[in-house]
Amino acid sequence: MLKSFFNWRVLLNLILAAGVFVGLVYLTFRWLEIHTHHGDELQVPNVVNKSVHDAVKILDDSGLEYEVDSFKYDPRYRPFQVLQIYPAPGSRVKNGRSVTLKVNPRSWAPVSVPDVINKYSGLGFQRLDQVGLKVGDTIYEPSIQKDAILRILFKGSTIKPGTKIPRFSIIDVVIGSGPMRNIGIPNVVGLTVKEAKAVIARNLFEIGVIDYEDGGRDDNDIVYYQDPASGDIRDQGMQIDLWASKKTPAELMDKINELNSTYRMKVDTTLPPVRYEEVSSFQDTAPIETAPVADPPRRETPKNDATKPKTSTPANDKPKAKKVIV
Repeated sequence: MLKSFFNWRVLLNLILAAGVFVGLVYLTFRWLEIHTHHGDELQVPNVVNKSVHDAVKILDDSGLEYEVDSFKYDPRYRPFQVLQIYPAPGSRVKNGRSVTLKVNPRSWAPVSVPDVINKYSGLGFQRLDQVGLKVGDTIYEPSIQKDAILRILFKGSTIKPGTKIPRFSIIDVVIGSGPMRNIGIPNVVGLTVKEAKAVIARNLFEIGVIDYEDGGRDDNDIVYYQDPASGDIRDQGMQIDLWASKKTPAELMDKINELNSTYRMKVDTTLPPVRYEEVSSFQDTAPIETAPVADPPRRETPKNDATKPKTSTPANDKPKAKKVIV
């Protein structure tokens, strides 16, 4: 068997197989060198601090691919300025290699406006500050929701919660200052329910109960009665009840008179006016009779008699001095 292994034919086949294997390996690596541009390298140009448009043009001319990544906004640099490049400038990469550009965006990343509508202003301001929004003007508007946030304005326009605006944007906030007092009730009799609702809302009142005569809910029905009556004085936010029908108010006079007897107080002006007198808070007691008190006797003061001679003290009546023995 060993003799047959050294047969020249077997050796020739082994040599041919080895040659084919070496050839395949060589061709494979050669193909890889051509396909991957082995040994064909390019230098990464320095495009830092250039605008992204200029940087892209330079990379295209150099035969390099690129990817643009919006870096964190930094107000110290220009918008769309290249802040970094990877690989670093001066590095050698293969032709067609993709490099990454870190670019300063136009402004801060957008954030969603939080839902602070109808919330207490103190808590609302904290929530706005947490997401990076700055409150500019605080506008107070009459509302029954005192100290509550009614609307949010951005560049003069009302925005809804969830709207995305740049971070650190300045917004204006409308806050309720409390209800207005002593507002005249508007007259909505003769209007459709739809028109009456608009008038009532425009005058800062609320819609109360709406009684439809036919039981339907057609806003095209005509209002034939309202309570409170037009001209009455109420505070903002008070409700106005409506009675509506497809008939005209002239056709519903009996119904109107019935409602007047219920909701309108009649004042009898034929009665004399009532006079009110002030009554003291305590009752005066009868005076107590007391016996007359005699006047005390007067003491007469003696008068100096000018005619009475004055007595003089004799000279020899002086007090004697006392002797002191030491």
